[in-house]
Amino acid sequence: KGQAPKAIGVSCGSPQDSVRGIIQEPPNLPGWKDIHITKLLSEAFGAPAFLANDANACGLAEWKYGAGKGTKNMIFLTFGTGLGAGLILNGRLYEGTCGMAGEAGHVRLAKDGPVGFGKAGSFEGFCSGGGIAKLGKIMGGDFQTTKEICDAAKNGDEKALAIINESATRLGQGLSILIDILNPQKIVIGSIFARAEDLFRGPMEKVIAQEALDCSWQVCEVVPAALGESIGDMAAISVAVTGWEDLQNV
Repeated sequence: KGQAPKAIGVSCGSPQDSVRGIIQEPPNLPGWKDIHITKLLSEAFGAPAFLANDANACGLAEWKYGAGKGTKNMIFLTFGTGLGAGLILNGRLYEGTCGMAGEAGHVRLAKDGPVGFGKAGSFEGFCSGGGIAKLGKIMGGDFQTTKEICDAAKNGDEKALAIINESATRLGQGLSILIDILNPQKIVIGSIFARAEDLFRGPMEKVIAQEALDCSWQVCEVVPAALGESIGDMAAISVAVTGWEDLQNV
């Protein structure tokens, strides 16, 4: 028997009610409808439990222990299966009125384009694993997955490079909006960007230099996530630590 935990953290995809600790059947957890996960865990382990959206939880992890450590204002972007954001503003996670802050992937960047977050031409449509694969089909590429596109681009394939250039251009467009509105010190980007930064950075920065307010862009650094494959575990730990710290400050 180990020592009882002081706090428990859960990092989970939306939809959810993080305030009440309820999982509301996210796509990767079919059947988990209105599960009061924090109540169940608290009763089972005799410790307070806390729930956070996975993008928010990963944002906390990168802020506390990763690439955003030491910043006061930081944005984390998942850029994986989907595109979600975790917002650290004035040294705290910002979740919004009903916990839906940071759904940057839903922002429409173009009238037409790959569908992401249920919306054609969305930020997620252009900048996510599924979205880039769809973009490849739209642009006439003979690729099945985003990994194939990135691998081909690294080997100099012109079609693959064109696809990545379009995604990177849209990434710059989306980041410019975030930079102008939130004026962050750092934007930390995970998954695809972290694995293929060399393909994305040039076109991305070219657009930001054109679109974002210069004074805001000059104080913002865009960096790859630092926690790698451990980010999921660190995300849950960060939710627990943050929840525990908040209880001590009540």
